[in-house]
Amino acid sequence: MKPKPTSECPAAQEITSRIESVQLRMQAQGLDYYLCHDPANIFYLTNFSNFVHERPFIVLVPASGNLTFLMPKLEEPHVRTQSVGNIELLHYFEFPAPEGEMWFDRLQDILQPNHRVGVESLCPFAVVEAIPGERVATDIVDDVRMIKSEYEIGRIAYTCELLNQGHKLLLSEARPGQMPILMHKEVSTHLMQKLLMDNPNTNVLNSKFNAACQPPQMSHDPHNFGDLFATIVEGGPHVTVVQGLANGYGAELERTFFVGHVPEAAKKPFNDMLDARALAYDLAVPGACMSEVDRRVNDLLKSRGYAENLLHRTGHSFGVTDHEAPFLAEGYQHEVQPGMVFSIEPAIYLPGTGGFRFSDTVLITETGNLKLTDAPETLEDLTLDIAQMVETEND
Repeated sequence: MKPKPTSECPAAQEITSRIESVQLRMQAQGLDYYLCHDPANIFYLTNFSNFVHERPFIVLVPASGNLTFLMPKLEEPHVRTQSVGNIELLHYFEFPAPEGEMWFDRLQDILQPNHRVGVESLCPFAVVEAIPGERVATDIVDDVRMIKSEYEIGRIAYTCELLNQGHKLLLSEARPGQMPILMHKEVSTHLMQKLLMDNPNTNVLNSKFNAACQPPQMSHDPHNFGDLFATIVEGGPHVTVVQGLANGYGAELERTFFVGHVPEAAKKPFNDMLDARALAYDLAVPGACMSEVDRRVNDLLKSRGYAENLLHRTGHSFGVTDHEAPFLAEGYQHEVQPGMVFSIEPAIYLPGTGGFRFSDTVLITETGNLKLTDAPETLEDLTLDIAQMVETEND
């Protein structure tokens, strides 16, 4: 049974539970404070998100008690409006500022030389240097984020519902001569309007939708969207990418499709990609090693002759971003656990022929996994009928 989608902001108890999980890990590591600079981690712990310029936003989590949010003074009303939970606010006036009034001066009002402070491994050097006391690189918040709460699963399920609609609309607009850039505009606008209708309090600074379609001359290069005037052509493979963030929670949905007919050279790699995908679903279950899932999927594709045509791992996670840990990737020695969410997207890329990739957003359950996105899956359903397109246009 699929989880119930929700677009609502988190309750205070949801945020409190996250902070308590972070504090338990801090206590196990002997930390007095944990410093967050990553906007995604700050959103996760406070529900606040904004564009970050040269004025830093910093969250300080103590080993017990309420966290402190250090911010520019001009953003304090914004933080009060958006934030959820019990938060102590501490502001600095501006950056640059006179001596003694900089953000790092306020930071040292809280942190002392005898403190042991956990710091995100990707925290900017200038922030790390401003921390007094012992600094310990540890990604506690990122680790806590790996397993989603029931509320978070509902938020991701809601994003998936939007993407399902967007992908259906994208395929309905696919016809020879159509420019993907126009398809993107229509689909992304539709999804943003739907999001705002469902929740007028949506934070548009933490919401985005992409609806891309790569024609066959580009689809072997998965991140190449450089030709803005490329058009849909007869044949294929074309690859769709519909993904984004809905009020701060991400997901994605991708398919390979054809227009009118399937070129002979595309039939075998399409079916081989489906076989790799089926194997990934069989393997991505509680207790599995993420590295082993990816290795076995890659071994299957290599056995079919595609050793030189693999460009990425089997999957990545979603949460308060649309691309995050954990990863179904060789060398990533973590255990698959219930409550994790992954993309399942093994793929084959053949220069001169095109790309072959499905991607779905998938929840790990107690007994296996559950696909949260929904789109056509068979070669027949993904071969679009040109005559039907003409008939639709005439109507």
